Amino acid sequence: MTGKKYSCKLVLLGDSAVGKSCLVTRFVKGDFFEFQEPTIGAAFLTAEVELEDGTSVKFELWDTAGQERYRSLAPMYYRGAAAAIVVYDITDRDSFEGSKAWVAELMRRRGSSCLIVLVGNKLDLEGGREVEKAHVADHASSCGALHVETSAKTGENVNELFEMIAQKVPKGDSPRGDISDLSAPRQEMTYRKSCC
Repeated sequence: MTGKKYSCKLVLLGDSAVGKSCLVTRFVKGDFFEFQEPTIGAAFLTAEVELEDGTSVKFELWDTAGQERYRSLAPMYYRGAAAAIVVYDITDRDSFEGSKAWVAELMRRRGSSCLIVLVGNKLDLEGGREVEKAHVADHASSCGALHVETSAKTGENVNELFEMIAQKVPKGDSPRGDISDLSAPRQEMTYRKSCC
């Protein structure tokens, strides 16, 4: 049985070099590049997740640059987003502090109209961990965000992250972000000719 199809704008935010582009590349293409060029401005990709009930969610993924000089552009990309992935590096405490600022900004500008997922990346470097999972889970809980740890390098929890978002993001007549029902009948456009 074929279910409904939805389109969902999803933005990735976080400091530079935390692995945002690597996460997106792993999810969309199944690849990992050890030396990823820094994103300039933002990159746009699409990918679809099909849920067990037959519902499919097409993600419009905006991978934003983490460098400070591009930070002022971020609101342009997360405006209208139904969900945001805020990435930090589990081996870099400063990147977690940066993620807190991103979450606070999203909450200030978007309120509860955006599903926020805090993602601790680089799980493959567990031995160099500087950010405790329990500490992040407490922070995520206090601000109404979800929390997941991933490894873009090994692929651990990457597909599960996007499947979770596809399940959790509100669908239908929800006020939350841009969720478009792609299976709804299209309205006929009427054109009227007029002079002057």
